[in-house]
Amino acid sequence: MAAPVTVRAGHVIGGRLIEQAGERIDVVDPTTGAVVAAVPAGTAADVDTAVAAAAEAFPAWAGTDPAERAAVVRKIAEGLIARRDEIARLITTEMGSPIGFATKVQASLPAATTAGIADLLDAGYAFTEEIGNSLVLREPIGVVGAITPWNYPLHQIAAKIAPALAAGNTVVLKPSEVAPLNANLFLEVLAAAGVPDGVVNLVHGTGPVVGEAIAAHPRVDMVSFTGSTAAGKRVSVVAAGTVKRVALELGGKSANVILADADLGRAVKIGLANTYLNGGQTCTAWTRMLVPTDKHDEIVALAAAAAAKYTVGDPFDESTRIGPMASAAQRDRVLGYIDLGVDEGATLAYGGKTDGLPEHGAFVPPTIFANVRADMRIAQEEIFGPVLSILPYRDEDEAVAIANSTVYGLAGAVFGGDRDHAVAVAKRLRTGQVDVNGGAFNPIAPFGGYKQSGNGRELGRYGLEEFCEVKSIQL
Repeated sequence: MAAPVTVRAGHVIGGRLIEQAGERIDVVDPTTGAVVAAVPAGTAADVDTAVAAAAEAFPAWAGTDPAERAAVVRKIAEGLIARRDEIARLITTEMGSPIGFATKVQASLPAATTAGIADLLDAGYAFTEEIGNSLVLREPIGVVGAITPWNYPLHQIAAKIAPALAAGNTVVLKPSEVAPLNANLFLEVLAAAGVPDGVVNLVHGTGPVVGEAIAAHPRVDMVSFTGSTAAGKRVSVVAAGTVKRVALELGGKSANVILADADLGRAVKIGLANTYLNGGQTCTAWTRMLVPTDKHDEIVALAAAAAAKYTVGDPFDESTRIGPMASAAQRDRVLGYIDLGVDEGATLAYGGKTDGLPEHGAFVPPTIFANVRADMRIAQEEIFGPVLSILPYRDEDEAVAIANSTVYGLAGAVFGGDRDHAVAVAKRLRTGQVDVNGGAFNPIAPFGGYKQSGNGRELGRYGLEEFCEVKSIQL
């Protein structure tokens, strides 16, 4: 059952909540299809007002001592921890992430990454350094436009706003209209942490209206965007008119390369868990499992047995491992790709049928395709659902070539009995991050992609530096 919505939904501009009349966008619980709230459909005029507020607040915030900014960022992390369970319930209601995962990841990771930024400043991050006869300064860029997605809605907000604030910038935020309510809760946390009015402003709305207005705005100095590659390309085009900095975290089609000497049971179990994480709605999901040809059938059987344990259902049920897709539109997209995989000639090794799923809601079955060729669309395009493609390879060179054969380069994995050898293979993958033998996610390591998975990096020191200009003063 959906949690009651306790946050007030509206724009927040200059510290003032604006629950304006006029056109609104419904927020739909994907489990039931019920409308649980509505947010304003923002306009270019709303963006103008928000940018003006951010620009007015910029000089004072940029002039604040970094230690004071760090203390505010620390309080934000503490505020997120204090409201963790409320955040989890809200995100589960908005986009269907199972409550256990929503609590452990969706609601907890933003606090961890935010605290990591505060730690960085407290450890004495150098905004100034001397190089020869030059004093080199890292200064705030100015007004940052942050445009965020629905799959990890609060994590992506925090991953942009915490470092932007730490660097001394002000922000105009546009969250996804699919899962926007957590953004209002986040603004409440910011206010309680002492973020001055106007430093972070929230404008709800659609990408073609509000997103484009932010990207095009002459007083927005940088856009940080997370979303699809197609939308990221559009942001780049629109932003080019004012030559502003653009940071993009886009799609992925990540490969999990299982080497011949790997522990197959462990590699398949961890690999499938990563693929089905958040219902497969994860940009770094290892949706391609690359396996030695002579172990293909054995691995398919292991994967099918593991997939059978992934229960689909009410995300508020603690036993559920896959909730609904975030929307009916996303459900239809994933089901369309499952049909496409069958049409392309891949072997449907598990799932693929909607029989037995809940009668109502945006549910799809966990699915596995075997005997997938690298040129199939299901092996090249981001599906964003619980769909795994298993591709056989003849030798290691072919495995690397297949792994690198898409337009993406966001994440990946290598499993092997010899760690040094597995690391050597990982180094050959053209991707922003690679996990070796199930290496754990590191919230202070750089996160971002190669190729059409984007540019720039988030998290930790690298994420902070994305929001800085560099000035040299010769002495």
